[in-house]
Amino acid sequence: MSKRFAWLLGVVVLVSIGLLVACGTKYNPSSNGLVLVGSQGSALVESFGFDLSSGHISEISNPPSSTAGSTCVLPGVPSAMVMDPAGAYVYAIVTTNSACPQSQTGIISIKIKSDGTVATNGVGVSDPNPVALAMDSAGKYLFVAEGTNSDATAPNSAPCPGTTAQYGICVYAIGSGGALTPVPGNFTPPATGTLPDFVALAPTPTIFPPVPITGVQNGACSAPGTPAPTSQFLYVADQSNNNAVWEFGVDMATGTLTNPPGHDKVQIFPAGAEPNGIAVDTCNRFVYVGNLISNNVSAYTICNASSTAAATCPVLTGVSGGDGTLVPVASSPFSMPGSANGPGPMLVDPFGNFLYVVGTRSNTVSPFRITPVSGSITGQTNVATGLTPTAIAVRSDDSWLFVTDYGAATLSQYAVTPASGALTPETATTTDNYPWGVAVK
Repeated sequence: MSKRFAWLLGVVVLVSIGLLVACGTKYNPSSNGLVLVGSQGSALVESFGFDLSSGHISEISNPPSSTAGSTCVLPGVPSAMVMDPAGAYVYAIVTTNSACPQSQTGIISIKIKSDGTVATNGVGVSDPNPVALAMDSAGKYLFVAEGTNSDATAPNSAPCPGTTAQYGICVYAIGSGGALTPVPGNFTPPATGTLPDFVALAPTPTIFPPVPITGVQNGACSAPGTPAPTSQFLYVADQSNNNAVWEFGVDMATGTLTNPPGHDKVQIFPAGAEPNGIAVDTCNRFVYVGNLISNNVSAYTICNASSTAAATCPVLTGVSGGDGTLVPVASSPFSMPGSANGPGPMLVDPFGNFLYVVGTRSNTVSPFRITPVSGSITGQTNVATGLTPTAIAVRSDDSWLFVTDYGAATLSQYAVTPASGALTPETATTTDNYPWGVAVK
């Protein structure tokens, strides 16, 4: 090989590397979104930037091309994830694994840097048995479902940190630097006869989406000047023989779980067979529960003294903002559309117009249109996911939606049409093995 040719080849290689760096890793918050994926294959969190116009995805942190030999990167195996409203931190469940000697079970906070890379702060708290996460819309509190760790009689049970008596649902106040501080509860569990299995949870919003009302589609939840909700509730899907939704009150100032206003114990409402996912309408009107075995979605209106509250809501002395009772929507439960099967993870779009439900047994996502006054839902056209969809997230401007495909090691991506709720699939992105949680900025 001549020296001149070798020199030319070197220039070409350097230019190619430069293009890969520019196109593959650059992240600009003004023109790019950011999506984070928790992977169980290497126990790590990956970050990808994506063009807000085209959706084109670029690798940033821990891409599969550089983590094939990685193991035990995090102090535990990650699963569910949630991002704070500012996009500064992601919180993830991690669980101990015998293959990772230093692993623990708890909740970690992950800092999102300005360039889209991530830095793990370590185990924020050691939590007994975390299975699902949810955060209030103001980003003040983190709520954690504890599965079958429901009380002192459960096998290998342990109370929530910061308390000797609270089981089932743990709560943490979110502080500076992503720190988590346990919040003791003050509620009375009902006597059910069957230990609950809490698998999903969702709080009512404390603030509304910051968009003025412009009509039914893409409108805000209320007319300008209407105050934010003055009470908050937490709804939890119980997948055991109870087949129910539990309702807790939430002290908005401290995050403390309480009995619902006007009640001496936590309230329970019937759902379908094996509730597997839950979502609260971002406009504080409705609750939706996906029932795995009965393959349908239960819909409820929230008794919160709003214009959408049912006429059959209880009237309680001294309770001005409603007691959070759930009243079934007419014609509920609603069947999954087409061949969709096994409703699980779900969310309501940022403006309260559509419900998206993952079909865990059909590898699909099903959009439902929400009727604003009644809360009834109408199924739209299903879209395919990869094998074994596990988690779902939507960008706060309702532009892009993502689903992790646990069995395919891919991230499914969809462009959202806000007016119709339609999802347009993009090319799936390869992730590290066994992706679980997902969060988007």
